[in-house]
Amino acid sequence: MKVSVCITVFNEEKTIGKLLKALSFQTRKPDEIVIVDGGSTDNTVDIIKSFQEKCPYIRLLVEESNIPRGRNLAISLSKSEIIATTDGGCIPYLDWLEKLVYFFRYKEIDIVAGFYDMPAKSPLTKTISCFLGVPEERFDPVSFLPSTRSVAFKKEVWQSLGGFDEKIGNTGEDTLFFAKALTRGFKIVRAKDARVVWQEISDIGIKSFFKRVANYAKGDLRSGIWIHPVKGLMSHNIKNLTIFLRYFVFIFALYLMVLAKNFYLFWILLFLYFFWSIWKWRDVVFGKDRIYLPPVQVVSDFAVMAGFLLALLEEPLRILKLRRLN
Repeated sequence: MKVSVCITVFNEEKTIGKLLKALSFQTRKPDEIVIVDGGSTDNTVDIIKSFQEKCPYIRLLVEESNIPRGRNLAISLSKSEIIATTDGGCIPYLDWLEKLVYFFRYKEIDIVAGFYDMPAKSPLTKTISCFLGVPEERFDPVSFLPSTRSVAFKKEVWQSLGGFDEKIGNTGEDTLFFAKALTRGFKIVRAKDARVVWQEISDIGIKSFFKRVANYAKGDLRSGIWIHPVKGLMSHNIKNLTIFLRYFVFIFALYLMVLAKNFYLFWILLFLYFFWSIWKWRDVVFGKDRIYLPPVQVVSDFAVMAGFLLALLEEPLRILKLRRLN
């Protein structure tokens, strides 16, 4: 059973070396590493080429492309029946590939979903990470949807689904791909111990956080996933709509309070909202770190609404059409 690790990168000079070094020391060596560079303007390509001199099984294609296009190109160039993917900014544990590939000894398994660590250099980044990924405390072995940060699948799955949707842009393509896979009946197993370190968010700031959440919201809306294949109505798009509803109710209540010249309810609602933002992460964020939760929640809310509205402005007709995953 041969395995290709397929990666698409763009301006990853700070992390690509660490990623390739970790892949070269895997306890289960990849049969090949296929990298598509989407047109980097830094030293990413030069670093990859320096690794190629020592590791001839690394293949590189440089072609301007978005993330799903680059991912499809890498997979199409691969020569193995099993595809493993991770992303720039991630560093796999040395047994990552071994633990992913292990489950393909069972012929009925089509997809193996690995997991990721989210290291934080400060209480703020620890809080932010809760909104960007799945904390370890919230990993659900039944409903966790794979991420291309850490996953492996049979190439025939990719072929059957027609690859990753290249029209969706740079976010949400993996969510759509694996949601379609589940609705098609492909068998998946979650391997929590097959991990990468998502190093990219270890020192993320508020500005970058806002942009990333907004892009996630755009990708969610473009994906057209309103009914989650596992969680039903608890899809990202439904949750995003509830944010608009919360703020509409809050603004309407504020309007009534202005008319009544009584603002006691305002402070009560504000307290309840801040309390809720802390309470919902009570098993993940502890002690004094919880002070960051209310402001990060508000930033996340406005980023989601901004991304949602921007996606609507860009492609209103295609986005509002309910996508049929099957």
